[in-house]
Amino acid sequence: MKPGSCIAIAFSLCLAFSFTAHAQAYPSKPLRWIVPFPPGGSTDAFSRPLAAKLSELLGQPVVVENVGGAGASIGSDRIAKSAPDGYTIGLATTGSHAINPHIYGKKLPHDTLKDFTPIALVVSYVNVLVVNSNVPVKSLAELIDYAKAHPGKVTFGSAGNGSSNHLSGELLKVLTKAPMEHVPYKGSGPAMIDLLAGNITCMFDVLITSIPQMRAGRVRALAVTSAKRSPYVPEVPTMGEAGVAGYHEAGSELWFGIVGPAGIPKPVLLKLNQKIIEALRAPDMRQRVRAQSFDLWTSTPEEFTAVLRADHAKWGKIVSAAGARID
Repeated sequence: MKPGSCIAIAFSLCLAFSFTAHAQAYPSKPLRWIVPFPPGGSTDAFSRPLAAKLSELLGQPVVVENVGGAGASIGSDRIAKSAPDGYTIGLATTGSHAINPHIYGKKLPHDTLKDFTPIALVVSYVNVLVVNSNVPVKSLAELIDYAKAHPGKVTFGSAGNGSSNHLSGELLKVLTKAPMEHVPYKGSGPAMIDLLAGNITCMFDVLITSIPQMRAGRVRALAVTSAKRSPYVPEVPTMGEAGVAGYHEAGSELWFGIVGPAGIPKPVLLKLNQKIIEALRAPDMRQRVRAQSFDLWTSTPEEFTAVLRADHAKWGKIVSAAGARID
């Protein structure tokens, strides 16, 4: 055997041993879990129990840190700029990673496709279109007709410019040509308060906050954004069933995922993926997921990467068609 070959083999063995040792030693200190949203919302309520369960499985504390602001871009940037050693991870959403690049453009201080390591998808969820119960419509078709018959009268609220419920409304406008005016709020909570007060006509919202209002008769549900009916509100039709063809295909899949900075070593990445999925499949976590009206959606890092790239392209088309930008 040639001397060069021996050196190459020795180097490969050392590298493999180094990676194996790194994986076995990891984690040797606490992890930081960044939630790029303020405390108290659905992202925070989901992250904290999952981080606690992950801590049990890894044998190290997983400390949750809320870093809200600028539509999740501040907290996401903190993840992207962290050391790629597996000790800083955090929550990513459809909004933070598939929508923000198109809403913020060059103002976004990171590239959501290049500056992160997708670790695992964790849940999917749907938005539901609800109207104030006093609005004289009982179906999505009636709402569209009402909007066209009363230009400038129909308004829809959202958690803010570029949020997923904002873009859910913009997608409806693009596909139906219904004249509806967007009213952004600082969070979905204030938007829902104004909807209940009759100050706006409708809004897209997550199920966990909409269902109690639906059951109390304060709002009327017209359609869900998913391809299939939600098991949590099986009586509510999908957008396609309600007459808006192509809604789901255009980009309505909404998700939470776990990411880290780009360049996390493969053995560490695989360990994180395995332990996150194990945590999610624990009976108590499954119950928490159901309590938030989410659906479990686990994946490999490669599958998450594919979903992210596809949704990045889909939502880019929606943002472009809607002309939505952050000035």
